[in-house]
Amino acid sequence: MDRRQFLKYSALSATSFAIGCAVNPVTGKMQLMLVSKDQEIQIDRQHSPHQFSADYGFIQDKGIEHYVNQVGQTMAKNTHRTDMPYAFHCVNATYVNAYAFPGGSIAATRGILLRLDNEAELAALLGHELGHVNARHTAEQLTSSQITSAVVSGAAILAQTKNESYGVLVSGLGALGSGLLLSKYSRDNEREADALGMKYMVKTNYSPEGFIGLMDMLRELSSHQPNLIEVMFASHPMSDERYATAQKSMESKYAAKKDNPIHRERYMDNIANLRAIKSTIQSVQEAETHIAQKKYDTAEQALKTALRETPSDYVALMVMSKCQLAQNKYSEAQRYAQKAHQVYPSEPQSNHVLGMANIGLKRFEEAYNNFEQYEKRLPGNPNTIFYQGYSLENSGNKDRAAEAYVRFLEQVKQGEQAKHAYNRLVQWGYVKK
Repeated sequence: MDRRQFLKYSALSATSFAIGCAVNPVTGKMQLMLVSKDQEIQIDRQHSPHQFSADYGFIQDKGIEHYVNQVGQTMAKNTHRTDMPYAFHCVNATYVNAYAFPGGSIAATRGILLRLDNEAELAALLGHELGHVNARHTAEQLTSSQITSAVVSGAAILAQTKNESYGVLVSGLGALGSGLLLSKYSRDNEREADALGMKYMVKTNYSPEGFIGLMDMLRELSSHQPNLIEVMFASHPMSDERYATAQKSMESKYAAKKDNPIHRERYMDNIANLRAIKSTIQSVQEAETHIAQKKYDTAEQALKTALRETPSDYVALMVMSKCQLAQNKYSEAQRYAQKAHQVYPSEPQSNHVLGMANIGLKRFEEAYNNFEQYEKRLPGNPNTIFYQGYSLENSGNKDRAAEAYVRFLEQVKQGEQAKHAYNRLVQWGYVKK
């Protein structure tokens, strides 16, 4: 085929939208909305699994996972959109954050659960995220921006990571999913989510003190350990005005509910296993900060401390593997990734990291098999497809490599990987300039 035919073939097929209005479930008013409820759910199901994997999967402690979901589901019954397929999770990541996808998939990290003091604060956190889903903030952003067709048609979007330098390392390891879907909310969005979150938690019989406690914790962290919370403040901008508004609501609108329970003891009992490895999680947090600064030796020491305390911690093993990759220590990276895979075989990120280590070791057939295993568990990541092609190319299998590169270019049109894939197709005669 010639170049024009190739580009036509590989172009993303944009989903057609009928421009129309919909009733906002919170305000009851008509608003322009190009994304339907079914599309919100479809976008969620397509992208949330990639973000959950980028955050090292769901916590393996089923008791904590069940507890978080139980609190969330009880809250969801008191929202404006009770018919959404809500699911609440604790993900293994150690940074401090929580986020929601438009179809009702909501996650809180291990890092933030350790910072909360009671169940009312957890309810406040989940209530705020429920506020974004119920007010349809992501759908609103997609409607008002130019990214709607790209997202809904399945364009590959790299997940945002904790910082730029660490992001370079992670993005090559398959961190796909959130990107623009978890982009920065407006201050108006945040105010509305705050108001809804407090409303939902009080309606579920929690004290509004939980919301103030959550905000106090976030403000204190932003002053003393901003590196732990920069992702959360990037997507959920905090302000003194928001804090003052929440205080005013508690003292006026919800004053009669201040004596509602906060369930501190119940919260502490349910996250006891997480609190038992708090120092491990803190060591991983420290290591990730050092990796971001390219202080790999210091990061290794922190990770060794974490692994002495909790040898089977999946995140500590994976971050150690990535730390080795960053230093081109491929055998060590492979060893830690293999241990991580043994600890959590159903979580696919270890397959991707193993593939990257095997590429470094020039074991291209093994690398291809690693990426194939990743793709089976979590299909649709263009990074994986590219590295499948790269592994096949270096194994001497041009035909299959070309097929992988075409699949990759159907999703990604720019960047060094796209340039490499396109140039190989031209060089091998599959595409004419």
